Amino acid sequence: MSDVTIFAPSPTLTVTVEEHGGEPDIHLHAGGQGVWQARMLLRLGASVTMCCSLTGEIGRMLRHLLEDEGFTVVGVDRPGKGSAYVHDRRGGERRIIAETEGEPLARHDLDELYGVALREGLASGIAILSGPAGDETLPADTYRRLSADLRKGGATVVADLAGKRLAAALEGGVDVLKVSHEELADDGLTTDDTAEQLLRAMRELRRRGAGVVIVSRSSEPLLMLDGEGFVEVAAPRMEVADTRGAGDSLTAGVAAGIARGEPVREAIVTGAAAGALNVTRHGLGTGDPEAIALLRESVAVREIVDDSAAGVDQSVTGHVSPDGLAALADPEEER
Repeated sequence: MSDVTIFAPSPTLTVTVEEHGGEPDIHLHAGGQGVWQARMLLRLGASVTMCCSLTGEIGRMLRHLLEDEGFTVVGVDRPGKGSAYVHDRRGGERRIIAETEGEPLARHDLDELYGVALREGLASGIAILSGPAGDETLPADTYRRLSADLRKGGATVVADLAGKRLAAALEGGVDVLKVSHEELADDGLTTDDTAEQLLRAMRELRRRGAGVVIVSRSSEPLLMLDGEGFVEVAAPRMEVADTRGAGDSLTAGVAAGIARGEPVREAIVTGAAAGALNVTRHGLGTGDPEAIALLRESVAVREIVDDSAAGVDQSVTGHVSPDGLAALADPEEER
């Protein structure tokens, strides 16, 4: 039994071409949202089970890569074309050579994947619901059913989703929801990125079924809403090598803290530090755990006044140490 189970419907085989010593340097890895989350969880000392579909020859390669990284892989093996991409980064920016989202899950494959995800999620007690490689991989309603069934069985559900999959998971109910401010705008929940708009959207998401709502804002401090109200969490701004995967590292850090028994207001500090460190690296979902632990000490947390016009400038400002964060949380709101 692992500490955390990740529902990752379609991991991606990634081939990246870089340059080293004037020669092409080719890297082959497993990738995708769930993989990046799993990778950071492992760095933070949590064991991980990945529930995923493994399609065709790409799937066979992915299984070996995932197991070599130390994940427990519970996969549905099926024929067909899997998710993969080839990127050329020798010029400093990613240039797409080829990409495929893979084929949608057939009904029987989806039933099998659902069953193993439910079983492993209940065994772990904590499950992260992550998105697929393509919109057509599986029906969005899968997330409603899975979140509802996991919570009925006593598991804590962490969702990192957007669009129809986000709406479906909310209908089923989630304990912790992470979403970006861009995704809120894309879903029509905000018309701009002002604090007033974001806080209003967060209240709406909590009303619709999220126990805790976390909104990332690129390089700006993230926002969180729980049963006690709003907080703003500011991590140090690091020099950026690659921003991709930072949000997934944030989600993983929060899940790792919850797996250790931390209140969400303490776990969010680890998440913020993990996300901040991830941008300094080209490897997505990676980071030195000792560096993350040190960065935690530089994460500033402040409460925000909860009223209809609340903005960042109305906050009650102050640095709260990780040891003092638990006192801010309502234990009955942690689930």
